[in-house]
Amino acid sequence: MIISHSHKFIFLKTTKTAGTSIEIALSKFCGPNDIITPIVAEDEETRRKLGYRGPQNYFLPITSYGIYDMARWLTKREKKHFYNHISAKEVKAHVGDQVWNSYYKFCIERNPWDRCISQYYWLNQSEPRPTTSEFVSSNAPLTLKKQGYGLYTINGRLAVDKICRFENLSSDLEEVRKRVGIPEKLELPRAKSRFRKDKRSYQDILGEAEKAKIADLFHDEISLFEYEC
Repeated sequence: MIISHSHKFIFLKTTKTAGTSIEIALSKFCGPNDIITPIVAEDEETRRKLGYRGPQNYFLPITSYGIYDMARWLTKREKKHFYNHISAKEVKAHVGDQVWNSYYKFCIERNPWDRCISQYYWLNQSEPRPTTSEFVSSNAPLTLKKQGYGLYTINGRLAVDKICRFENLSSDLEEVRKRVGIPEKLELPRAKSRFRKDKRSYQDILGEAEKAKIADLFHDEISLFEYEC
């Protein structure tokens, strides 16, 4: 997640939508006062080698702590902070209405069948893997839902200004770039893509029963973007 005060935008990071690559690319244009949340060590190394800004300013001030937050700080030294896949609702609560309402907020969405298969291979990087039927029947797709539609909506209503489509990523990001005044085209590094060796389409991997289950769970996204299996 990135909050750029210099360009007045908030990037909410959904899962399995090239979010890490986009986050790294955006870091190039962040200033010293912008908020950048940490990513995994391997991807932070990619960001470091590119010479871009790493994690910064993501801890929240003590003045924002409630009783529970203060207890965790005193007993476990756990600081309250912005984090990788933080929701729109949480960000809005932390930054306040003035910043939230005046900054350009965007995220990425992806065909849910394709997204589920991407998550399947990410969670199961080596054999033996569960079957796709077992995966679709697990809690993993629900987690995707929460870190997608549940992340960029508040009480079921859209809370961002732009939802870029993974399928049109280059053109949609170019629109965002121009909107927020980033001076150069975003160059996305490859992150996490190497773990999937099976390059078949989700249409060839998923059975009809699995496709139907995904359609039922992700009906909001399918309706919103008119996705088809």
